[in-house]
Amino acid sequence: MPFTYHRTIRFSDTDAAGVVFFANILTICHEAYEASLSAAGINASDFFCYPRIAIPITHTTVDFTRPLFCGDDVRVYVTPKQLKDSEFEVAYDLFTVETTGDEITSVQEFPAARGFTKHVCIDSASRTRTQIPPNVMHWLEQWGKSLGNPIELL
Repeated sequence: MPFTYHRTIRFSDTDAAGVVFFANILTICHEAYEASLSAAGINASDFFCYPRIAIPITHTTVDFTRPLFCGDDVRVYVTPKQLKDSEFEVAYDLFTVETTGDEITSVQEFPAARGFTKHVCIDSASRTRTQIPPNVMHWLEQWGKSLGNPIELL
């Protein structure tokens, strides 16, 4: 089951045309990624600040299906998927959320964008590939799909 991140589009996210600047979608995706890590019990400081295993993003893509404007409420569904013992990708499905109805309210979601980030785990000192660490494997299994290998806890 994917992780759900709620966000309101801010004025600072938009460009001169009044829509979200294309690169800012990746910022929103990364916010959702960080929130999903935190929700799985991963400490951001330990994860991002001088870790033994670094997990750089090696590829990104975003496809837009609808403009996002300042004030729009957005849901981002974060779905990670293990690709190899040292790689995973994260899918980000962004939807605008609209509430309709006066007496009986209804919430509708409309697809706005879909992004992907590909991540590779490397040893920080040698810069060589290494296995996905156990805490990240737990995150993969909680919010997405692992390859089904047993997790060895340290």
